[in-house]
Amino acid sequence: MSLPQQDLTLEDAKEQLLEECEEIWKHVEECHNKVTFQEIETLPATDPKLSLLLHRVKSLTAEFNQWQKRTPETISTNPDVLVALGKDQLQRLKHDLEMILSTVHAKNKKLKEDLLREQQWLTEQQQLIDCLDQTEKDMSNQVVQFSEKRTLQELKSKMLKIKTYKEELLNALGEFLEKHFPLPGDDGIKKRKTSSSGKQDVQLITLHEILESLINQLINKPHDPYVRIRKSFWLPYIELLLRYGIALRHSEDPSRIRLEDFHQ
Repeated sequence: MSLPQQDLTLEDAKEQLLEECEEIWKHVEECHNKVTFQEIETLPATDPKLSLLLHRVKSLTAEFNQWQKRTPETISTNPDVLVALGKDQLQRLKHDLEMILSTVHAKNKKLKEDLLREQQWLTEQQQLIDCLDQTEKDMSNQVVQFSEKRTLQELKSKMLKIKTYKEELLNALGEFLEKHFPLPGDDGIKKRKTSSSGKQDVQLITLHEILESLINQLINKPHDPYVRIRKSFWLPYIELLLRYGIALRHSEDPSRIRLEDFHQ
């Protein structure tokens, strides 16, 4: 006798289902015993194996036809048992789906956190790149300005050093020439050249002044470095410069001389 639906629990439904299964199993055993104790059919003497196989084919065919005619039946016909079992299956399915849903929510939450973290990292990297680009631009401008300023300062410093060194060389050259190559005369000071008429019409210049004139002409006018020999040039000094290769005459005008290109 089945229990009322409101009082039927899962355990009661299982117990009742087991009872029905036992009854069905007893029925199967009874059928099996009937088949076992049936009178064995006597096979003909001729070709017993063939007759046995034909008999088995007939039996299997009849059983197959019988199963084709039957419709599937539920184990239990008690609706309370079916409802209880259905509720149990639904509870299990609900629990499994809730577990899956919880797992999916956890994965979605973790993915959102990872996405936010990656977006924040990307934003920080972009800000860092922008900062580095700006720093590089500023440093490039500073380097250009600093390089130009430093180059100008270095050039000015070198020019000042060269100018100072030039003055030192000129002073040393002047002292050397005044000491070892003075103008003709006992006192070593500038003398005036006396003409045949006895008049002093030209004032001679020192060897230092002649060299300085040649140097200035070579520096200021490198395309035309020649200087015309004037009456104020003492001829022995000119011959001295030409003999020792310090000065050179013009190939077409012997009255013009130039300083040798010692710097080349």
